Amino acid sequence: MQVIGLCRFSYPALGGFQVEHDTIEERRAYLYSPIRLEERFRLFETTTLPCLKEQTDEDFQLLIVIGDCLPKPAFDRLHDVTAGMKQVRIIARSPMRHRPVMKEVLNAARDNLDAPCIQFRHDDDDAVSVDFIERLRIAADEGKTLMRNNRTVAIDYNQGFLARFGPDGIRASQVFRSLLGIGFAMYVRGGCEQTIMNFAHHRIGNFMPVISYPDAPMWVRSLNQFNDSYHARNSKAELLPLTPEQEGEFIARFAIDQDAVRRVHSAV
Repeated sequence: MQVIGLCRFSYPALGGFQVEHDTIEERRAYLYSPIRLEERFRLFETTTLPCLKEQTDEDFQLLIVIGDCLPKPAFDRLHDVTAGMKQVRIIARSPMRHRPVMKEVLNAARDNLDAPCIQFRHDDDDAVSVDFIERLRIAADEGKTLMRNNRTVAIDYNQGFLARFGPDGIRASQVFRSLLGIGFAMYVRGGCEQTIMNFAHHRIGNFMPVISYPDAPMWVRSLNQFNDSYHARNSKAELLPLTPEQEGEFIARFAIDQDAVRRVHSAV
């Protein structure tokens, strides 16, 4: 079954953000400020890409949607850091309404609209477990009766870590969060043109069945100064330095190396 991921890398959509701006020019100025872009790249390079490079099942696509106005230094850097990843396709679009453009991008990537697929959303500052794609296919097999009887079915891995990354390394807290939008995917029946971006992730259970797996940590949500969510930006979660056991778990499960985090986040 085709597995398609969507990552919006500072795409200046009309709508789709909790941080609001009155004009597209203000949104571009916010998204493309050098301080913000530098933070996004530090997180993208040390948190997001490593786990995708190390997936135990390499048969997936990752669509990275950018604005066609992304500054050239950032455009070139994005191409450089994803070079060699056969799964990556960088797609430039002019600023458009958020949901229609994401629906168009996802459906255009389907090999066959009459065949089913699995879609997942992935932010540019988060990580998933290195067996995420493998487990999505397992979930599709385990949920085949639900999927036979429904056009769409959500798949949610609800255990993971909240974490901050910086020059001193990683501070984290292991948590359960349902429908957070990370470690989260949607089965789409053949012939159905709905996409995972048609739905607010935290309300998706109002529209379709949800298969939930609480058995293992499957994601890392980064807390940083440019989170779109107010609650994430201002999180009061108690985060502690990784224990030696957790440091090993971050490497084994998420391909996140704390020494690399310290090095990259110190070079500011």
